[in-house]
Amino acid sequence: MSKKTRTLLKLISALLILLVIGGGLFWGYLYVTGKYTVNTVYIEGSVHYTDEEIKNIVMSGRFGNNSLYLSYKFKNKAVKDIPFVERMDVSVIEPDTIKISVYEKALAGFIEYLGRYVYFDKDGIVCEVSTQKTYGIPEVIGVDFDYVVLYEPLPAENKDLFKSVLNITQLMTKYNVEGQKLYFDNAGNVVMYHDDIVINLGNDDNLDLKIMNLPAILDNLTGMKGKLRMEKYDETTKKVTFEPDD
Repeated sequence: MSKKTRTLLKLISALLILLVIGGGLFWGYLYVTGKYTVNTVYIEGSVHYTDEEIKNIVMSGRFGNNSLYLSYKFKNKAVKDIPFVERMDVSVIEPDTIKISVYEKALAGFIEYLGRYVYFDKDGIVCEVSTQKTYGIPEVIGVDFDYVVLYEPLPAENKDLFKSVLNITQLMTKYNVEGQKLYFDNAGNVVMYHDDIVINLGNDDNLDLKIMNLPAILDNLTGMKGKLRMEKYDETTKKVTFEPDD
């Protein structure tokens, strides 16, 4: 067998191998794209966005309906361009079923500024400026700002204010207390506004205990207007006074 013939046979063999590999890849591609096409989506953790909005965000672009691709693309992925969302994770339940877990930012509160709602985190960083008021996040009043810049700290003199706001917000969530507004005076006292009742919580002393007992106290004041004084409330005295409006 001549050298030229051997070379030709090698080329033919190489082409046959490529065809076999290529065919395998082709059928593998068809298998993956067919079997792992998403038909069912479960979504958890989203408050600010509807399920349909989350699906449109996650399942966009090429291969946006392939469960394997999405699980790789959104594996505990930090998100920078979606307001209120810190990260998302996509897990494959079945080849055609995925679960999208949404982890929203821990918002401490918001201020109203120039007709918009400015949401900030525990460090006072502006997370979002929106025309939408979000349920469960209290408004902080009595703090003035000259300017607001998205993703930058609010220009407040008291930097500990924001951590205090988040602490109270988390306690309110923990004990199912609805407070629409929070006010902090220069002495560090906290005032919470609940419907027509102004609640003076005092300073940080026994704050967990005070907020834990608020639901039962407020139940007895349903429909009333006035001031609820809890500055001296502790586990021993449990002193509470209510001053109804005239």
